[in-house]
Amino acid sequence: MSTHARRERLLLADLLESVGPGAPTLCEGWTARDLAAHVVVRERRGDAAAGLVIPQLAARLERIQQEFAERPYEELIRLIRTGPPKLSPFALKQIDEAANSVEFFVHTEDVRRAQPDWTAREIDPVFSDLLWKRLEKAARVLGRKAPVGLVLRRPDGQTAVAHRGTPVVTATGEPAELTLFAFGRQSAARVELDGEQEAIGKLETAKQLGI
Repeated sequence: MSTHARRERLLLADLLESVGPGAPTLCEGWTARDLAAHVVVRERRGDAAAGLVIPQLAARLERIQQEFAERPYEELIRLIRTGPPKLSPFALKQIDEAANSVEFFVHTEDVRRAQPDWTAREIDPVFSDLLWKRLEKAARVLGRKAPVGLVLRRPDGQTAVAHRGTPVVTATGEPAELTLFAFGRQSAARVELDGEQEAIGKLETAKQLGI
């Protein structure tokens, strides 16, 4: 049975393959090749991936990621598509679903929305609800360094407080768009911002959103 993570994995692999290694992404300074290398290292080199959260290990992560980026692009695509090795924690369906559903969705949009002719994809209601539930749980972490108060709001009125503070900006949009916004892709997320104009400006250009 396919999972959300599996579907997003295949979508990401297909998209990376179609745009080519030199295509831009929303990740500053990264081409499609760099993003592909990041995904592979995160799944297959847990010793290096620790650098994502431990600053002292960031340089080692960058070095290993660069080594992977120098591999043939087709190999990176194949490793993403086939998934992690059997002994990896990510090989367990429950862990893969918990750790990768949102990760792969965001990175797919990193590639899709960086292309000049990108079009929005339709998100099914079940996946939309999953994105919202994950966002509710992670909102405080994602918004902890926001320069102003931040409330995330679905069109149906459900809200999640990402950062307590004043003045307050309310970002309204579908869960997929709010997810991208909260993960630091403000310029590419289709959300409506309500609040003082100066506060909105600070939020739109904040580098601290996301993790």
